[in-house]
Amino acid sequence: MAAPLRVLACGDAEGRLEALFGRVRAIQDKSGRFDMLLCVGNFFGSTSDAEWTEYRTGAKKAPIQTFVLGANDQETVRYFPEFSGCELAENITYLGRRGVFSSTSGLQIAYLSGTESQDEPAPAYSFSSKDVTELKTSLLSTPNFKGIDILLTSPWPRDVENFANSPGKINTKKCGSTLISDLAASLKPRYHFAALEKAYYERLPYRNHTVLQETPQHVSRFIALADVGNTSKKKYLYAFSIVPMSLMDPAELVKQPQDVTENPYRKSQKEAQKTTKALVCAEEEPACQFFFDLNKHQGKKRPSDGKERGNSQPKQAKTPSQPTGPCWFCLASPEVEKHLVVSIGTHCYLALAKGGLLPDHVLILPIGHYQSVVDLSPEVMEEVTKYKSALKEFFRSKGKRYVLFERNYKSQHLQLQVIPVPLDCTSEDIKECFITQAQEQQIDLLEIPEHSDITQVARPGTPYFYVELDTGEKLFHRIRRSFPLQFGRWAPPSSLSPFPRPLRRSLPGAEAAPLCSQGGAGQPGAAGAAGARRLAALRRGAGRGGGAGPRLPPRLPALRLGRAGVTPGRRAGRGDGRAGGRRR
Repeated sequence: MAAPLRVLACGDAEGRLEALFGRVRAIQDKSGRFDMLLCVGNFFGSTSDAEWTEYRTGAKKAPIQTFVLGANDQETVRYFPEFSGCELAENITYLGRRGVFSSTSGLQIAYLSGTESQDEPAPAYSFSSKDVTELKTSLLSTPNFKGIDILLTSPWPRDVENFANSPGKINTKKCGSTLISDLAASLKPRYHFAALEKAYYERLPYRNHTVLQETPQHVSRFIALADVGNTSKKKYLYAFSIVPMSLMDPAELVKQPQDVTENPYRKSQKEAQKTTKALVCAEEEPACQFFFDLNKHQGKKRPSDGKERGNSQPKQAKTPSQPTGPCWFCLASPEVEKHLVVSIGTHCYLALAKGGLLPDHVLILPIGHYQSVVDLSPEVMEEVTKYKSALKEFFRSKGKRYVLFERNYKSQHLQLQVIPVPLDCTSEDIKECFITQAQEQQIDLLEIPEHSDITQVARPGTPYFYVELDTGEKLFHRIRRSFPLQFGRWAPPSSLSPFPRPLRRSLPGAEAAPLCSQGGAGQPGAAGAAGARRLAALRRGAGRGGGAGPRLPPRLPALRLGRAGVTPGRRAGRGDGRAGGRRR
């Protein structure tokens, strides 16, 4: 049974970070740990510089993983250095201008930063109709789309009070956004949070279907939050528990509460009928049935109440299993050749691949014994994601991008193979290479939605082959009978590599076993010397920015990966006999 996620939502912080995080600490001390804090409205304000500097420099740290929206005025644009989102400080992340954040637990959060603008292109602190259209299209084009879990915006939607309780003095015809009303009507969020009006308003839940005319759907809830530390004691923090939509029993998901109202946006939106038709057509596509079947939970009831507050049990973390025999990839195992290890984090480590297709072919591996990605606990998956981000930055600095694949078949320890390819290789080129090779082997390699997580299409124990591009695009094959163990090695052809395929067989270390079998970072063999030379080149490059061979960027060892971090001093050497730097 999936445990609910415990989430906090916050209104305008206005730079009062000590007041906000002090309140969060008090709540967690009393009620237990929450999984994340979502901030809408103005995170920064006129008083933010003094307090913000302490968090930006690391003198202080947010007590919870915090996600914030972008600027709502020109004055605060300077706090957000990257358009697409970035880490502002430890535990504080700017989501970006618009997009969808999918957590490792399956929770989908759509976000739109800024205030509405009629200009095209919109200013850096605003959004336009084009931004809303692109966000809608990215989600509505997803097969079998039913809605999202959470929507974050700063302005209120126009007409949200239709058919419902009054928001008091707030007039959404003056302050509300028509574009956000359209967005909420299309995306059907289970929870929608907004701010900016210095008021607290929890609307009655509303339907996303027409009674007796459409199939019942889940309800939506809109909550507007006040500003942090307001003297009127208006509510600015909202605590709730939610089970991701993808993990809920469909019958429980669509249950209607007694106080449900009609949809407030359909009254003024002729576009709703077009959206409904588009969704019906999407559900009739043959590919949709594939994903529907994969998401079925036969005979297992999922938690249904995404609305409980304060009484949910903490999530049970997945723990690594014990290997049945010697494992070449468990970092504590004496079988591991630790001279190939590049970096050690709290839960994962990075190692050079033995017999790699290229000199900078690397592996991301969990320190504990996990068989596949779908078996990973949330904290391990989070660190895997950080390693992927670091490698993306590293390869981009070398004029490259990467392809990642995993084969969960006849292997006992997860190995994420990361292979660099030239930057001018398009995503379509890369996918075509894998799909063409798959067709030759009579393998059905299918593309899965960009915003879907691998855990949504495969359950623990399911054999599969999985490809992920650095753009987030994914290919998936469920293995039902046999599978060629060297498929991952065959698929990237010479068009994606500076070496033609015959030459790659003669590269140093190419005599080692296939990468997709037990032949990665820890396999003993004649390629150890070649791996040591490549690792030495990596370390020389990281240390002084020169020398031959691929080099890690100077900042890569300093990336924060969990509590322990990636620390150059914790890199293991040959025969050091340590258990891999796991910190308890």
